[in-house]
Amino acid sequence: MLVRIAGKAAQITESERFAILLYDQDTNELWSRIPTPQGEKVLRMPSRLGIAGYSFTTGMTVNVKDAQRDKRFYKNIDILSGHQTRSILSVPFHGRSGQPLGVIELINKSRGFFTKEDETFLKTFSNYIKVFIEVAQLQKARLDAMKQSREELEHLNRAKGKALDHLSHELKTPLALMQGVTRLLDHKLGKDEAQAPLLHLLDILQRNISRLFKMEEETEKIIRAYREIEGRFILKEFDRLWARLADVTTIPPHVRTKVADLHAWLAGHLPHSPASFEHILVAPFVEERIERAKQEIPYRTLSFSVIGGEGLYVLSDPAMLASIVDGLLKNAIENTPDEGKITVIVEGTRDHFILKVQDFGVGITEENKGRVLDGLFHTQETVDYGSKRPYDFNAGGKGLDLLLMRIYGHLFGFRLSVESRRCTYLPTDKDLCPGRISLCTHCKNPEMCLESGGSIFSVFFSLTGQYVLKYNESSVSVLEKDRVEHEQEGASD
Repeated sequence: MLVRIAGKAAQITESERFAILLYDQDTNELWSRIPTPQGEKVLRMPSRLGIAGYSFTTGMTVNVKDAQRDKRFYKNIDILSGHQTRSILSVPFHGRSGQPLGVIELINKSRGFFTKEDETFLKTFSNYIKVFIEVAQLQKARLDAMKQSREELEHLNRAKGKALDHLSHELKTPLALMQGVTRLLDHKLGKDEAQAPLLHLLDILQRNISRLFKMEEETEKIIRAYREIEGRFILKEFDRLWARLADVTTIPPHVRTKVADLHAWLAGHLPHSPASFEHILVAPFVEERIERAKQEIPYRTLSFSVIGGEGLYVLSDPAMLASIVDGLLKNAIENTPDEGKITVIVEGTRDHFILKVQDFGVGITEENKGRVLDGLFHTQETVDYGSKRPYDFNAGGKGLDLLLMRIYGHLFGFRLSVESRRCTYLPTDKDLCPGRISLCTHCKNPEMCLESGGSIFSVFFSLTGQYVLKYNESSVSVLEKDRVEHEQEGASD
């Protein structure tokens, strides 16, 4: 833009050439890019040198009719450019706060010499130049600040990752020791009714040690997932760099082979590489995960149902999909009172696959709805949930499951969303549900409870990350074009 502005000024004033010299305050120099017979070169000179330097340091407009006779003229410019300078009109320009920004010069008036009208005109044009320079400087400062912030954030993230990894590792030994001691105490105390108070305390201790073990396990999953994100980023950068080097003909064949081997090793060591993906029949898979959840809650009275998904297959990593379904089921169970119900809805089309877990529980307040997917956030305000077990009603999850799902979403390109309506009779987190519909003083029958509130957590898989296959349709929807024929053969078989 600066070149266009200066070029237009040269055209209007009938000048042969122009020059824009910008001030570098770090080196106290004026610099410019000038065309030479050998190509464009960068000229740097002390900010006091030449006619431009004089104009810059004094802040004056300088109109020189014969540059070759002027002692201030810097003759090396003619040597570099291959042109002879006759007349010069030099105008300095400043920022809004008065700081010097540089100089614009018009060189060699085609007919006669530069006039007062040319000086006025160039001063006006210099105002446009300073606007663009200030915008560019602000943008550069912004980008530099963003780069510095990003580097600092990356450094902090690496430090945080190392700290979490270390803490996760260090937790295992004392937890295992505490678990061993509690088991010995449990064995010694036996079933002695006289030790009932101690047995009760021991039971609380054992349950909370189990919770800590579970937290350590979940934290380890999150650390592994973050490592996978970092690994995929490294692999992507590796591909980008190699794409730029691939056309270099001087790279020896043995070097290319080593690079290919390194790429294969990196790709193969990612936990969820495509090699670990399987075609999963969704409805039976979800039903199996529900049965596993039921085994954790023999004391709960909840009904489950699966709607849709018949004949629907999805290509996915089974462990990842199981983690998502299990986490959503656990979240729904902990928010649904006994005698309530939970429904899993599976929808698949030619371009997406949606898994919805709907509970008819207490729901989430508007204040918490926007934060619940952030991870490490629980909606309970009471302190007594800490004594409850996982899958208990109102057990007050730590948000680790939802955090892990969001990390998986970054890896596999799916979205997690929530819709919720807080129970009509329990509008705030301080209004507690008794945990069983028949004990509710507001609802006269189960239907009233089921209609009063609830939540739907949805996982949306776009075909950019997964592809969905329906065996009960004549057409097969796939993302990878080179596998279409193979998948169609599988469907016909």
